Amino acid sequence: MGACVGPAAPAGKAKPNHTGRRIVLTTFGSLGDLHPYIAVALGLQARGHEAVIATTRHYQQRIEARGIGFHAVRPDGPDLDADRDAMRRIMDPYKGSEYVIRELMMSALQESYEDILAAAQGADLLVSHILTYATRLAAEKKGIPWAASFLQPLGFFSAYDPPVLPQLPFLSKFRFLGPAFHRSLFWLAKRSCRSWGEPWRRLRAEIHLPPTLENPLFEGQHSPSLVLAMFSQLFAAKQPDWPPQTVVSGFPFSDPSDEVGMPPELVRFLDAGPPPVVFTLGSSAVLDAGPFFEHSTAAAKLVGRRAVLIVGKDPGNRPASLPDGVVAFDYAPFSGLFPRAAAIVHPGGVGTTALAMRSGRPMLVMPYAHDQFDNAARVTRLGIAHTISRRRHSPTRIAAELRRLLDNPVYSRRALGIGEKLRQENGVRAACDALEELLWAKNTAAQSPTG
Repeated sequence: MGACVGPAAPAGKAKPNHTGRRIVLTTFGSLGDLHPYIAVALGLQARGHEAVIATTRHYQQRIEARGIGFHAVRPDGPDLDADRDAMRRIMDPYKGSEYVIRELMMSALQESYEDILAAAQGADLLVSHILTYATRLAAEKKGIPWAASFLQPLGFFSAYDPPVLPQLPFLSKFRFLGPAFHRSLFWLAKRSCRSWGEPWRRLRAEIHLPPTLENPLFEGQHSPSLVLAMFSQLFAAKQPDWPPQTVVSGFPFSDPSDEVGMPPELVRFLDAGPPPVVFTLGSSAVLDAGPFFEHSTAAAKLVGRRAVLIVGKDPGNRPASLPDGVVAFDYAPFSGLFPRAAAIVHPGGVGTTALAMRSGRPMLVMPYAHDQFDNAARVTRLGIAHTISRRRHSPTRIAAELRRLLDNPVYSRRALGIGEKLRQENGVRAACDALEELLWAKNTAAQSPTG
């Protein structure tokens, strides 16, 4: 497809740094949007820098418990444990992205800007996330270097490697039409949602920054200095229409020793028999589970497999009765659980997908919204997964797809190969190298006679 295939950023690329810098990483969203930044922050601190994560106050304890600096940034977001209607709106495949961008993020843009501006006091570098639209504004206003980061390939909207859009998943059948078709398609898509960025343009004018024709939802998110693609090149290789300053770092996994251990009852279950099928809805979709876990329990019985259900905190997600060989737990660390699975059934969040890829186990993906459709398509094209529609989710359908995955050893062999390659990458090191290289370059430019 004309992809510019190249290795992730090499280790040791950054110049020696003898003075610790203050780096503020901004993010918003689920735990899948938080954990990669925790991993990078810890990597930066190990190199002598001060790392601060600026995000919703709900994550303060989780961040500070790891010894990382924290700064609260609005919006606080709805209380998703209490407001299930908000979660259903967020996870709607057709309107979910519009709700998140327009009603959650853009409606609180002024407050986000004020909070990030405060977090940026004394900062040497800011790092943005796909939803932290105020980070660029604060960086430009204060004259602080900034780097953009993307956790998922969908954020690049490449015509050469077109993402699967949740609103129009059927368009994935037209990948063969190539860049010209998709360039026109994405131009129409960007034009249709241009009004979503009006609050950003208004705020930019109010704080006396020069006008720009860039769309803050798309190319306006690309820092001219560095764009970090924080995923594996196995998942998505750099494309000709990505910004040339993009560095594909690899997935930034946390150190497993930082995670809570597996429940002893789960360890005993895993030790007592063959690898089970793991069913999980990650950290977001689990708040809108519907009949997923009942269907999963029935499907496991149909295929004659042991199963582990990770049901979250909602007692309503736990099936009323569990057959022999099926257990349910509120939580388990995926990094320890997935390698012990026969297969993993999940909704396709990028964090869960990355851990499943690294575990070397085949997957069945049932996307809900946002980037999950594109993530599902990518692992399916790799030959390590199948995708199932949420609308067609039933015990018999799940069982049929699981049989296809588990009865054909090709899927397991491919998954093992992908897992082995992924474990050789070091996304945290590569991301930290790229950030230090940017700091070194900016510092050198500032000290030069013409800087």
